[in-house]
Amino acid sequence: MTAHEHTYGTWQERAANPPLRRELFIDGAFTPAADGGTFTKTGPRDGRELARIAAAGEEDVDRAVRAARRAFEDGRWAGASPRHRKEVLLRFAELIRANLEELALLETLDVGKPIGESLRVDVPGAAACVQWYAEAIDKRYGEIAPTGADALALITREPLGVVGAVVPWNYPLLITSWKIAPALAMGNSVVLKPAEQSSQTALALAELAAEAGVPDGVLNVVPGLGPVAGAALGRHPEVDKIAFTGSTATGHRFLEYAAHSNGKQVALEMGGKSPQIVLADAEDLDAAASAVAWGIFYNAGQTCNAGSRLLADTRIMDDLLARVTKIAEGIRVGDPLDPATQMGAMVDRAQLDKVVGYVALGREEGGRLVTGGDRVRAESGGYFVAPTVLRDVDNDCRVAQEEIFGPVLTATGIGSAEEAVRLANRTRYGLAASVWTGRLSTAHRVARALRAGTVWVNTFDASDVITPFGGFKDSGSGRDKSLHALDAYSALKTTWINMNEQPAGDT
Repeated sequence: MTAHEHTYGTWQERAANPPLRRELFIDGAFTPAADGGTFTKTGPRDGRELARIAAAGEEDVDRAVRAARRAFEDGRWAGASPRHRKEVLLRFAELIRANLEELALLETLDVGKPIGESLRVDVPGAAACVQWYAEAIDKRYGEIAPTGADALALITREPLGVVGAVVPWNYPLLITSWKIAPALAMGNSVVLKPAEQSSQTALALAELAAEAGVPDGVLNVVPGLGPVAGAALGRHPEVDKIAFTGSTATGHRFLEYAAHSNGKQVALEMGGKSPQIVLADAEDLDAAASAVAWGIFYNAGQTCNAGSRLLADTRIMDDLLARVTKIAEGIRVGDPLDPATQMGAMVDRAQLDKVVGYVALGREEGGRLVTGGDRVRAESGGYFVAPTVLRDVDNDCRVAQEEIFGPVLTATGIGSAEEAVRLANRTRYGLAASVWTGRLSTAHRVARALRAGTVWVNTFDASDVITPFGGFKDSGSGRDKSLHALDAYSALKTTWINMNEQPAGDT
């Protein structure tokens, strides 16, 4: 029986005794926290304790960073040939694929996403990302500057050293692969700090990387609380770069940590409030409605670039919202272990309360509830919210400006493409946007005017590792994915060679 043929009952049986990891992974081995500290991880599908996991403290982070620094300095990975690093990372990618079911189960238990999505998207996507960067390793070349005949100027890219990767809980496997794959491909050592809500697949990945041949100390994982483990990593003077994905407030703190320590590089991918603009000349309202609905309800809205704002021409708003609402009300919210489930749980109780609170706020601000808005499946003990649509929302209201990070769509009417662009850009964020129109000239004009790192035309969330991902404004300054990420985990070096050598004996 293949993973995709497993029944609900099969997954429930496997979830009763999951292969959990409960310790830190430092210098090639699992180890408890130095002070014996742990934190409790609660399962979002039923609200029950899933595990008690070692909580990295400052001493543990220091151990991990020093192990990474030793590994970098002695060249066990950075000094290996590009072909060798490629072969190791290709084995790593294949091991991820070989452990599809285990990784998918851990991801679903940790964060509450449907098992079908973990199987179809998250695990294969992580493996593909690692493979892609592995294949790129031995296909990159340096440069020679156009000097005169008396000199040779070589321009090369070298690894930065120790990279601290801090990843969120919404797509733990995928976003971890976006960080560690290019960092390792360039020869860096990595200390990975997963969100406390989602440690399991990070620890499993470290174990698989070691099995693939990544040397001890090159990839370390320090689960723990952000204000302790995350802060210690951000402040550590032996960390050369922080690669962060998460909330805007936390991203700003990492800039402070860098300023107060060694001025390390900080790459940030933070929040979003992505608009989907649907103009009156959009040719396929069914396609637009599907993209609008799944753009916000996929992963229960816990996506940084979720299309949480609908800006639609008032002439088509009623028709479009009717189609979106029909899709929303047909989405099956259920146990993440059920292969038939289409939308799973909020990651924890705090996120559930936040989302329900924003719905109440939106109604207080004048938004009209079309569907959803309530907690569902409360009898399960899990953290579930129905797909929610609020219409007639003023663009300046908090629900239209602040990142909710849940399955809540706000709808605002517009009268022209120019007004749509103005409202779309009137937010602190600039991660992504889309425009639906039947005119190519309008698509070009609107896309160029939108201040967003990615703009989709007549589609939403189309993506691949071959294109960069990141944002403008308070959505951050870093870019994940594509060949550009290799540049982000390396530093340029110029070697200037004097070719005007004097013959021996001359003075």
